[in-house]
Amino acid sequence: MCRANRNPLAPGSADLLTYAQDWHWTGPRKSVPEAVRVLRPGGAPALWWNDSDSTVPWTAGRDAHLRRLFGAGTEEPDPMARVRGLPAPRPSPAGFEGVSSPAADRGASGHPLSLLSPPGGRAVPILRYLESPLDDLLRRAAARDANAPAVTVAGAGAGAGAGAGAGAWVSFAALDREADRVAHYVRRAAGRAGAVVAAAATLDAVFPAVYYGTVRSGHPLALLDPLMGPAALYEVCSAAGAEIAFVPAALAGLLAGLGDRLPLLHTVVLTDTPADTPADAAADTPAGAGRGVPLARALASVPAGVPARTPAPGVDAVACLQFAPDGAGRLNGVRLTHRNLLAGAAQTALAHRLGPSSVVLNHLPQYHAVHLNSAVHAGARQVLCPGPDPFGALEAAARAGATHFYAPPARLHRLAGDPRLGAAGARTGARRLSALHVSGGALEPDRARRLRDALRVPVLQGYGLTEVCTLSHHQPPGSRPGLGAVGVPLPGTECRVVLPGGTRPAPVWSTGEVQIRGPQLSPTAPAGPAGAVPDADGWLSTGDTGYLDADGGLHLVDASGSVFACDDALVAPAVVERVIGQDPRVADCIVADWPDPARGALVWAGVVLRERPPGDGRGLLDILDSVAEQANARLGPGEQIRRLEALDAVPRRPGGRPARRELRRRLHALAAVEAAA
Repeated sequence: MCRANRNPLAPGSADLLTYAQDWHWTGPRKSVPEAVRVLRPGGAPALWWNDSDSTVPWTAGRDAHLRRLFGAGTEEPDPMARVRGLPAPRPSPAGFEGVSSPAADRGASGHPLSLLSPPGGRAVPILRYLESPLDDLLRRAAARDANAPAVTVAGAGAGAGAGAGAGAWVSFAALDREADRVAHYVRRAAGRAGAVVAAAATLDAVFPAVYYGTVRSGHPLALLDPLMGPAALYEVCSAAGAEIAFVPAALAGLLAGLGDRLPLLHTVVLTDTPADTPADAAADTPAGAGRGVPLARALASVPAGVPARTPAPGVDAVACLQFAPDGAGRLNGVRLTHRNLLAGAAQTALAHRLGPSSVVLNHLPQYHAVHLNSAVHAGARQVLCPGPDPFGALEAAARAGATHFYAPPARLHRLAGDPRLGAAGARTGARRLSALHVSGGALEPDRARRLRDALRVPVLQGYGLTEVCTLSHHQPPGSRPGLGAVGVPLPGTECRVVLPGGTRPAPVWSTGEVQIRGPQLSPTAPAGPAGAVPDADGWLSTGDTGYLDADGGLHLVDASGSVFACDDALVAPAVVERVIGQDPRVADCIVADWPDPARGALVWAGVVLRERPPGDGRGLLDILDSVAEQANARLGPGEQIRRLEALDAVPRRPGGRPARRELRRRLHALAAVEAAA
């Protein structure tokens, strides 16, 4: 009984786990995830209690005497009171309420997804997810309802590939057939097992086919940010060892500029170029003037309607490499397995209440895999809105009858300040929109309240780790905007706050380091510099500081990471620092974020010059302007240096590491003073 909250059995070691006369002493938020961890797929818990048999005269007389003695009345207790009257969409363990997700009811994953709760208590998530290759999400969606709409692009053509024009829907079956063609092409073009394929996560109808098709081919997929600059692009492709790249023409041009620095890359496929592009304007290598072969032409030789069988390496094989900055601002490749991605899809679909009737409007700057996978898992329709105007996206949501709206904080910030918002509220308030989901950062509470009041829908915050490319928390409907409030753990995820210097849990409302554990976390070390890795018990230390409230909700107090978002781009300070450091005039440098409400943050850089010019300071300003100009030529749009300052020395800790947290606090304080002036 005392071990139910921390079961000593190995993960996946039991088909049946029994609790006799003791489950009511456990803490379900701990004991339920422990039971799920120990059980094999298809396993079950068995819970029972001993009750007096009132048909035996002497036991009935004894119980009646005890009730009179202790003033409990004369009415006999109902031994079935624990389970009677509970809704049960599927058979549930006695004494539990089973609340299923729509995807599970339809057999979307082959495993039940449910919330189990003691009678009268708070629901405790039980997560079950598909135990097969990731691309089976799409295969099953197509088999379940072949002609169901899967994805469309609002206000723009969908590009090459799946063949959708503006406003035209691509069905799950058509998407699945296109993924088969991509899989056949990748196998032929790769020429060897294990070759890494890079793909730009552009927000269009082409990317889902490339994503699932590459996974179906059995080759690892490395995701590229379509907004990255040449420096970050080189680092990702080099670290991944990319040999094939599916990219839009703009990124193909950057790859051409890298020339022989990427010797492994031999094939570039253009995802946004028409098939009738003249032959002399396309090439199969990045050296071909930045051009490659259009996707439609590459797939022309692949027979249509021939299913591609996915190799069976196991659900714990690496399916995807997602590169993101770690806590120190360095780019790391997180190795995500089929299991990690399938679990993340099921968790998000359940937490965000996605189902076959859901219409998801995606207004993010790039296609996040978790949103793609969760929508396909649930059989939801996806409306892609790649334009930068958030008010236009809101109008598209109204036209499409969207139920879920995903956007980054910077765009939602602009939307909250749009003078047309009041009229939008009148048009959308009576429609199907159920929530605005903040993705990729935190939205200021006052802006969230303004959106909530104007649109009459909740604005829900989440929490995820950039270092591991996954979500861990969400705010359920009904949550109120609050500074640092990010909600409760996703189904199947655990969160704890520990005191400094150990693993001892901090009391409720007490501040400590945030740790998480769940099936969506990569179990392996990142590709690249050392990054976050779960410990032997599966707990990942985030480095962020926060506290838990009485309901298990997480509130962040301070974030340790130096990663930040500028407009639609995620900025890795170390990448910008390396570009600045290549200037021979710079001896040392450090990069951090300067807060900007409208854009999220601006890139601030401090440089230590090898030689300072004498005089009144004009010469120094000229040098700083020149350093910024040369660096910006090699950086992406969101990485552009907007503030540059000359330093005597980079602030460092005793061990020599940059004192980023202290610097960020100083910059944020200066920005607050400047904003108030």
